Amino acid sequence: MITNKDPPKSKGLTVLRVFRKIFIYLFAVGIIIAALLFASSRTPDKSLFGYRYYTVLTPSMEPAYGVGDMVFVKIEKADKIKVGDVITFNPSSDSEAYLTHRVVEKLENYEGTGVTCFRTKGDANDSEDQFLIDEGRLIGRVTFGIPKLGYVVRFVQLRWYFVVPLIVLIFVFFKLMGMYLAPHEEEPEAESEREDSSEEQSEPEPKEPDSGEGKSSTDNKL
Repeated sequence: MITNKDPPKSKGLTVLRVFRKIFIYLFAVGIIIAALLFASSRTPDKSLFGYRYYTVLTPSMEPAYGVGDMVFVKIEKADKIKVGDVITFNPSSDSEAYLTHRVVEKLENYEGTGVTCFRTKGDANDSEDQFLIDEGRLIGRVTFGIPKLGYVVRFVQLRWYFVVPLIVLIFVFFKLMGMYLAPHEEEPEAESEREDSSEEQSEPEPKEPDSGEGKSSTDNKL
């Protein structure tokens, strides 16, 4: 009798183990990357591969971006920005605050100065901003955002000394879970192997046909 050495249940457990390991590794790598990128510096001017990150602090851009969301801004020059883009800029040279609003008007060569300016507005605001943004205050264009990630990053920035112990605890937890589940997952495979061996041993050997005397009564009559 030919049997399947790897029954469906065993295959399902193998796939589950693979996906679990992938999840653990990706989760650990994500935490480490987040810690390295966000916990090392509090300044919003830091860039990585031409991108900067900012946490949204006000609801002026809802529903596109809400409070606590993190927006990733690609550093761009003024000639790359067009009406409808969401940009991040410094509204005042005397302040370290940054705003993220949508461009509603682009003014090239403003009043013959050769400087490009932008008129902006928050999506949730009733009126446009009362000031123009010149190209020197422009940071760049928002390419995407991640909801509520800003809360996590802020926690990492303020409690960075918790990050390493947290990573270690998570790693130990999943390691212990893997050790606990491993014996239970291997039992079906061991049982299937024992069943296969018993079936192979109990399989009867084919008998050779007898000559003459072994013929049936029907043959004798003929």
